Amino acid sequence: MSIFLLIRHGETDYNKKMLFPGRLPEIHLNPRGRKQAGLLAEKLLAAPISAIYSSPLDRTMETAGPLAKALTLDILPTSGLLEMDCGDWQGQSLKKLRRQKIWQSVQQHPSLFHFPGGESIAECQQRIVQVLETLRLKHSTQELIACFSHSDPIKLAITYYLGLPLDNFQRLNINTGSVTALQISDNGSRLLMMNDDPSFSWESWKPSTSPVTSPQSKP
Repeated sequence: MSIFLLIRHGETDYNKKMLFPGRLPEIHLNPRGRKQAGLLAEKLLAAPISAIYSSPLDRTMETAGPLAKALTLDILPTSGLLEMDCGDWQGQSLKKLRRQKIWQSVQQHPSLFHFPGGESIAECQQRIVQVLETLRLKHSTQELIACFSHSDPIKLAITYYLGLPLDNFQRLNINTGSVTALQISDNGSRLLMMNDDPSFSWESWKPSTSPVTSPQSKP
């Protein structure tokens, strides 16, 4: 069974301001995001990782950088790990989008939702699963593979491999700078670890008072 480490990029200012980054270029890690990338490298330094793949966006490549340097591995940009293509919503604020009538479709039936000018949530799930299956066949069954991606694609991969309804994927949470481990084979899959966040501390933790609002509620 191949084991995939699905790693979300570190924090950016778009995350802090609740903006939809989509696939905009030149969105870089902020100071906390760079710290998260360093903590990930420390945590995974002893892991027998054989390959590092990453969404080509700046924030994912920057998050993968410290680990790749520590392990002396190349980062392999992989378009299948890209963020959800949110089309016309790219760069807009969550506050503004909540006022739109179409917002209810995102909340009630995400499996049927298609971002205006972008891709559907179902298409994004198909894309992330396809790239993981391609990598699984490329590598041996004993390899540990790191994939740096984004919140929604990671949640959609978990949903698929656990056989969960697509409409429930927003119930999952993937923090910035976190690690999720999936074991995948021809005979099935297992979730070994989810949303392990090396930067988490109880001192800075505050319970969320906001309802789940979007497939990218934490872009």
